[in-house]
Amino acid sequence: MSADSAIDPEPVAVQPLSVDMRRLTRVGSRPNFLDYLVQLWDFRQFIFYDARARVQSGTRRDRLGSAWLLLNPIFNGLTYFLIFGLLLKTSKGVENFVGYLVVGIFIFQFSSGAITSGARSIRNNKSIVQAFNFPRAALPIGANVRELLSAVPLVLAMLLIVVVLPPAEEITWLWVLVVPAILLQSLFNLGVGLILARIISRVHDVTHLLPFAIRAWMYVSAIFYTYDRFVTHPQMLAAIKLNPLFNVIDIVRDCVLYARVPQWQSWAILVVWAFGALAVGMVYFWKGEESYGRG
Repeated sequence: MSADSAIDPEPVAVQPLSVDMRRLTRVGSRPNFLDYLVQLWDFRQFIFYDARARVQSGTRRDRLGSAWLLLNPIFNGLTYFLIFGLLLKTSKGVENFVGYLVVGIFIFQFSSGAITSGARSIRNNKSIVQAFNFPRAALPIGANVRELLSAVPLVLAMLLIVVVLPPAEEITWLWVLVVPAILLQSLFNLGVGLILARIISRVHDVTHLLPFAIRAWMYVSAIFYTYDRFVTHPQMLAAIKLNPLFNVIDIVRDCVLYARVPQWQSWAILVVWAFGALAVGMVYFWKGEESYGRG
């Protein structure tokens, strides 16, 4: 046997290989909706621990730290009390106006922060979206979980203020109903945040309009006045009372301030808004999954 034949192996015949192209998926492609929900569930621990870490580090640079979570709504409440309660006299006819105002401000602060954070979550984390492959809805969900965790001391402080400041309210079993009301409010916040997150990821100008929209929403939510005093037309009053934020505030006020069971209509409106906004928001956000980070 020659040296050349010992070194060079015999050529191997190329065997045909069949590949099922139907099982191949494009990198970064949008999964079907149910698979997408499963992926989000798989990321649940990361979402929760990331949200908790951000809550703990959010005010670390401030001298008062996490105390600002309570001081911000308190200062807002004092400002609105001086302007609307004392100067404009919107407190007339309102039983326990201090508690009425405190509940409105604290509950509104929760929705305002959650919707704003969720709406900006994709745009503010564009580098992460471009670098890693994960369900993008994890970002607005994480932002809302973070705001929900931050709301726990807010709600406790709100209840403490209502009990301490005169006329002090008594603690009743109805206070337990505050928990489902806040959870329904959180679902609504998430749904709206998902919708706005997709819009802002494509049209950043909406970010500048968002504070004005939220401020206008605050003025029509009966936070420092009552609808019955300023709106007399019955049809207009009925339409205004469909406001989901007004309904959650009204439910909390009934439970905490007036010791009465909230009307079933308020619960029904809040449930429809919460689950409706969540369903629309999830589907709308999922449909734009492949576009995030490319604009």
